[in-house]
This record gives sequence, structure tokens and C-alpha cells, in this order.
Amino acid sequence: MGEGVDLLRSELAKNCVDPAISKDHTRVFHGRGGLFNALEHLSVDQFGNILHITLFSQNESEASTVQAILEFAKSKNFACTTLQKRYLKPPTSEVLHGELPKELYAYENGMRFRLDLLSNQNTLYFGDMKNGRDFVRKNSLNRRVLNLFSYTCGFSVAAKLGGASSVVNVDMSKSALSVGKANHALNGIETRGVSFLPYNILKSFSGIKKHAPFDLAIIDPPTLQRGSFDVQKDYIKIVKRLGELTSSDAQVLACLNATHLSSEFLLDLFSQSEFEFVKRVPNVEGFKSKDDQSSLKVLLFKKA
Repeated sequence: MGEGVDLLRSELAKNCVDPAISKDHTRVFHGRGGLFNALEHLSVDQFGNILHITLFSQNESEASTVQAILEFAKSKNFACTTLQKRYLKPPTSEVLHGELPKELYAYENGMRFRLDLLSNQNTLYFGDMKNGRDFVRKNSLNRRVLNLFSYTCGFSVAAKLGGASSVVNVDMSKSALSVGKANHALNGIETRGVSFLPYNILKSFSGIKKHAPFDLAIIDPPTLQRGSFDVQKDYIKIVKRLGELTSSDAQVLACLNATHLSSEFLLDLFSQSEFEFVKRVPNVEGFKSKDDQSSLKVLLFKKA
């Protein structure tokens, strides 16, 4: 494992930004992309002067890997290092060194979002969707935006900062929508013209349609949410309803984060609709993968 630890140290040294001057989130090690043998179970994120380690599966080299990252963090004067073991049921999180501030934020292109590095699930922030949010911010001026599976409403923040006339956020989780409202406040956004609907999307098309038509629709579903959404069975149900929910020249940003499904899955679904494929939004450089089709897919479609 010595070679793997040396490679890890090299990647951290290359990708980490000086914690004294950096605020924006950076994925500094992306083992899950399959580019680093024996380190596929590991990711490391930099949030300003904090390093956050995530382990996705148990590995015999866990102790030496974590120790190497911790030594690196201390040598570069990071204020804090945290560790989450996602493979445990439930996952566990802990502070390895330093002290976490009571209020944590992920910074991205002048925006900031609530962050929870000690959560037993995710951190409330998804750095791999940075380019998607950037696209929305640049393409929302005077547009009515529908944000499906909005979670903590990062797309909504981007849309409003990009000049959207209105945004409708839809998610089953009231607690996630509550964080979404806080994210708007953090960015100085008045929520007038912004809706937060705690709906089961598949059962709520009539309620969503009351806010239609939309000029830009964003679909960013979980791969599997037991009892409510299965991407392979249920994505098509949303695609079939997009026509009646959107304006004549609407765009759709369709997202898919299932490793076992390629872009062809979305292209096949939309081939049955009135929307035509425009382009794939490129993934964030720090999330590079050996197999581009097993990574995040963000595809843009336009009403034909």
C-alpha cells in the first residue's frame, strides 16, 4: 500500500489550495472515478481550511490512508480534518483533528450553501453538480424555473442569482426544503417568487401544473428512494408530463447519477417526447472518471 499512499500524497499536494486563501469547495481526491487502483473507496474534499475524508467501503489500508491524509492536513496548516465512513450502517462521522465551526458553509462561485460534515448521510452539498448550477445561473434570466427533486435548492439559488422571474422547488423532504430556504437567505435572495413544495412528484403533477408553464425544468432525482422513486421505472413518468408543464421553447436539464445507467438511458426516454437533445454539460474536472458513462450525466434538451 506504500505506493498508493505516495500517490495519494502526490494528488493532495497537486490539488489542494492554500487553506489560508481558499474558500471554494474542491474535490482534491476522487478515488471513485476508478483512476487510482486500490483507492476507489476514497474521496477527499477541501472546504476552505477543512479537509473532509469519505470512505465508501471498508479497506485493509484504511488506517494508513487516513493517517497519511491527516499528516498532510497538519503539515499544510488545515484547521480541521473530518472523516465519514459511509459503508457503516448507519454511517458515522467524526472530527480527526482541530475543531469545526458551529456554522459551516460550502462556497461556490460566489454562492454559499449550508454544510454538515458530521451528518450520518450526506453533507447537504453536492460538489459534482457545480457545472450544472453554473449552467442554470447563466440561462435563467427572466425565466420561470421548475426544480424537481430540489433537495436543498442549490439550483434555485443559482437560478435566482441568474435573474429567474420565478422558481418552483419540489421535494418530498420538508427538512431539505427548510435548508433550501436558509440557502436563499444566505445568498441575500428574497423568497418572493420562490415556492417550496413538499410534494411526492409522481403524485403531484396537477399541483405542479398550477404553476406552469415553465421555461426551464431541472430533473435531478435520486437513483432509488424506496417507496417513492426508482429511476429505471419512474423517470419516464416525469418525461411524459414535461410537455404540458413547459412553454413552447423550454429547456430541460436532465440529470442522472446512476453508475449502472449511461447517457443512452436518458436519450432513449427523451426520444419518446417532444424534446430534442442539445448537449451534455461537462463534469467538474475534479470528478473525472475512467468511465465517463458511470459518472454523473447532465444532459440538456430543448422543446422541438
